[in-house]
Amino acid sequence: MINTVHVSHVGRVRQINEDSVLVLQLGHGYTLGIVADGMGGHLAGDTASRLAVQTVAEDFKKLAADLDGEALGAVLTQAILHANEVIYREASGNERLHNMGTTIVAVLLREHRGYIGHIGDSRAYKISGNQVSLLTEDHTLVNELFKNGQITEEELASHPRKNVLIRALGTDSEVEVELRSVELGAGDVLLLCSDGLSNLVNRERMAQVIGSAELPLEDKADRLLQLALLAGGDDNITVALLQHQEEAAGNEQRGGIHDRT
Repeated sequence: MINTVHVSHVGRVRQINEDSVLVLQLGHGYTLGIVADGMGGHLAGDTASRLAVQTVAEDFKKLAADLDGEALGAVLTQAILHANEVIYREASGNERLHNMGTTIVAVLLREHRGYIGHIGDSRAYKISGNQVSLLTEDHTLVNELFKNGQITEEELASHPRKNVLIRALGTDSEVEVELRSVELGAGDVLLLCSDGLSNLVNRERMAQVIGSAELPLEDKADRLLQLALLAGGDDNITVALLQHQEEAAGNEQRGGIHDRT
């Protein structure tokens, strides 16, 4: 069984929440989680992230009951590419939405196995006990500079162009989705988040919060959110947690699509 919770906050600096988030139990053992972080300024950013979440979720309304293995990754990829088409078309037809785009990190699980698809710098982490593994690679200029040996790991966080994306959803007619398989063991937690969390809360703090046996899943999400706010909250903050629990338990869910101002 997969227990889930998700929260989102505008932060302490921004006036509009351009993040969108959705986690759904789809039936037949499927769980879908999506976090999108919009860009393009007022109206455009929140429109792009909302369209991304809505399009992917809509595509899974009639998901076949027997998908497994690589088929899960294929349908997730197609849904994200469909979202790219929708956002690009909307931006092309409306001057107010020109050049809008969004990151996306999405997971489609059947029971406790599935695939993560992502574009941009919203992230997926897997937490097993006190071990935190980053499952996605940021599609950013500074990450490319780091991989090419042009900057050090220490310079990544403070580089003046750290927020420049080299790949985003909806900004071009064609885009490549990065795909990765994932399997959750009993007690493992999958964290999806926007960079409003990952830029301000390091992996050690994530492990401390999510690995705490005393905190229920909802409190863990709230604690992560509060840590990002205490660290400055200079961006929108979105957290989605999906935990694999073998024993039957009530599913925890909170919120829906967040486009709060």
